[in-house]
Amino acid sequence: MTMINRKNILDKTLYGAGIYSHIVREHFPNEIVMTVKGRDCGVIRNPFHDWEPCLKVDIIRLEPEKKLCDELARHHDLSGTIPDGDALDFAERYYGKSGQFLLNHINEVMHLHLEDDYNPYGRKDEKPWGPRFSFFRAPITNTRPHKSISLSDAYAYIRGHYAAEQTRQLRAITDPNQARIYKAAHFDYATFCGQFKSRSDKEIIQPSGLICLDFDHLSDVEGLFQALLQDEYFDTELLFRSPSGHGLKWVVPIAENRMTHAEYFRRVANYIRQTYGIEVDKSGKDLSRACFLPCDPQAYINPKYAIK
Repeated sequence: MTMINRKNILDKTLYGAGIYSHIVREHFPNEIVMTVKGRDCGVIRNPFHDWEPCLKVDIIRLEPEKKLCDELARHHDLSGTIPDGDALDFAERYYGKSGQFLLNHINEVMHLHLEDDYNPYGRKDEKPWGPRFSFFRAPITNTRPHKSISLSDAYAYIRGHYAAEQTRQLRAITDPNQARIYKAAHFDYATFCGQFKSRSDKEIIQPSGLICLDFDHLSDVEGLFQALLQDEYFDTELLFRSPSGHGLKWVVPIAENRMTHAEYFRRVANYIRQTYGIEVDKSGKDLSRACFLPCDPQAYINPKYAIK
C-alpha cells in the first residue's frame, strides 16, 4: 500500500506538474492546458488572474550539482498576482486546504489511488443488501472504479447534495456541445449492470442483475416518470431525472438470465416502443454503459431497498 504523502503525490503527478494541469483542465476540459518539453511546462492559465495565460511552470532540480536529485514543479506568475511557489503551494491556495488534508484531497480529486490498492470491493463499511455495481469518480475518462455501491447508496447520492452544483451549472448551459463536455468532466457515474475492474465489458467482475434504460429529450418527463412507476411488466428499482432534466434513467431487474445483455436490452427497448411510443437510448445495450449521477430530490427507489 502506498502512503498519501508529499513525495508520493509528487511522484504520481510528474513532480507536481500534473496538479497544475488538473486544476486548469477542470475549467477548460476541451483545451490542451499544458505542453511539457523536458522540464519546461510552458505558460498556463492562471485561476488567480481571471484564467489568463500568465503562469509560467517549470520542473526544477532541487540539487542540480548532484546527478540524482529530487525534482519539483514550480510556478512564476507573470502578472504578479500570486507569489512564486511550487505545485503544492499552488494547490493549497486554490483548494483552501493544507497539510495532510490537502494531500488527501489531491489524491481523491486526481484519482491517484494512493492507499487504495485498487480494491474497491468487499470493504467492511459497505452495506451488504441488494444488487451491487461500480461507482466511478469524475471525469468520464477515469475508468477505474472508486468502490462498489448498492441501490440505496445510489439513491442517497442522487437525493443528496453531492451533485447539486454540477446539476445546476449543467442545466444553465445552452450549447449542447458545451453541455456534453461539462457533463463528461464533472459528473460521477455508475455502471448499474455490474461490478467492473475497469469500465469495459471484458473487465466485469460480477453482473448486478440490473439494466438501466436511458430516455432522452422527452416532451413530458413527469408523465413518463409516473407511467413507468405504474408499469405492469417491470418493477422499478430506481428512477430519476437525467442530469439535463430532459430525460429519465430507469433501473429495472433482468428477469431472463438465459439471454445476453444485448438481447435483453433489445427486448425491453421493443416493449417500451410498443407500450409508450418512445425510443430508448441504444447505448444501453453496452454492459459497461456509464450512467451519470445527477441531483434529483424527487428520485424514486423501490421500498424494499429502503435503509432500515
